[in-house]
Amino acid sequence: MKKAELVFLPAPGIGHLVSAVEVAKLLVDLNANLSISVLTIKQPLNYKATAYIDYLNAATITTTTTRIKFIDLHQSDADMDRLKFVGSLVQTHGPLVKEAVAKIVEHSNSVPGSPRLAGFVFDIFYTSFRDLANDFGVPSYLFCTSGAGFLGFLFFAQALHDVQNFELVELTDSDTEFTIPSHVNPVSTKFFPTVTFKPEGFGFLLNLAKGVREMKGIMVNTVSELESHAVDSLSNGCSGVHQNYDSIMQWLDRQPRSSVVFLCFGSMGSFGADEVKEIACALEQSGHRFLWSLRRPPEKVNGIMGHPTDYENVAEVLPEGFLDRTAEIGKVIGWAPQVAILGHPATGGFVSHCGWNSTLESVWFGVPMAAWPLYAEQQMNAFTLVKELGLAVEIKMDYRKDGGGEVEIVKAETIERGIRRLMENDSDVRKRMKEMSDRSRKALMDGGSSHSSLCRFIDNVMDNMP
Repeated sequence: MKKAELVFLPAPGIGHLVSAVEVAKLLVDLNANLSISVLTIKQPLNYKATAYIDYLNAATITTTTTRIKFIDLHQSDADMDRLKFVGSLVQTHGPLVKEAVAKIVEHSNSVPGSPRLAGFVFDIFYTSFRDLANDFGVPSYLFCTSGAGFLGFLFFAQALHDVQNFELVELTDSDTEFTIPSHVNPVSTKFFPTVTFKPEGFGFLLNLAKGVREMKGIMVNTVSELESHAVDSLSNGCSGVHQNYDSIMQWLDRQPRSSVVFLCFGSMGSFGADEVKEIACALEQSGHRFLWSLRRPPEKVNGIMGHPTDYENVAEVLPEGFLDRTAEIGKVIGWAPQVAILGHPATGGFVSHCGWNSTLESVWFGVPMAAWPLYAEQQMNAFTLVKELGLAVEIKMDYRKDGGGEVEIVKAETIERGIRRLMENDSDVRKRMKEMSDRSRKALMDGGSSHSSLCRFIDNVMDNMP
């Protein structure tokens, strides 16, 4: 039988250290041909963890026959907070880790019958060491000392950021609820980790999630019976947002070019039940293929308006039988990966609230728009797109939800007429949008208008330095 050796690199926190050592014990007990070397790093001022590391090293010295060895790396001299400490570890301790592992490999090569290096097991904070594992030609694994629910939250936060360009930092002091795949019930932002709402902290969480995705495999410090829902959600694809992304993209892949009308109304866009039924009737009567981002209106909590959320069951708000009748031509989704959808060749039109980010994205991909503004400056944007530039058709340019009075219900006939104009009749709008798309891309090239403006800004800053 081959003998294998794993190198564990746990974080210096006592909870991380103890958990890693315990799982290492379990692993060597399960297989007599497995050995483990645990590399320990002492964090400044973490006296309890330092004492535990000293105890482990003493145990290694006195018990020479054990298949778990502890190798103490030098303590960092840096007196810094945890985020900076973790962020600097590859630079400060990378050479030490590489040297220690090189000695393990050298011993393995020189002593017949010695275990061969088989892989690294990193703490969630140390996935940035994965390049080191690549240097030794072995895989990287993760041991997550937190539960499966938190790991699912990390993937969810990353998906919101990467797919939707949405940062949870924006929801500081909010009580918005999110449907997170690793949790059975909607989770309010008031239960999110504090670090989520700090720009540097949120970036740190995103880096954690990205690092985890680079691992060959993941061990989670939990029991399936305890976190069955979270474990199942991770086993079925890690993140519901990314699962939905794949499902949406696969559906679009099956549609003819420029045949799908995409309806999406921004991060704050939602409609009441009556309006939803009008939209549904318009889509069904138009007969066009559609992809509809349908979201539940926000609730006001303690006088503060939250953000729209996804429906657990969209059928509850749609006309009876709508989903069955339109199953061949349409797909109703929650939060949409808007940029990816607009960039897909099957997307032929965009029914939009005319938020400026959405407008620029639509222009970039050359997708003509149907204007249905909701709030803020969107009515002015809609006027510009329809009347000034001819890049959109109208559904209801003067519609508004932030006027304070009763919100008008746009009838199905009006919506259907706008969709038909967008998808069937207005070739001039489509042509102008394609031309504007080409021009907008050239604007970013060397010598283009946007490129030149940025250069002038930098010149101005440099010229006015004190």
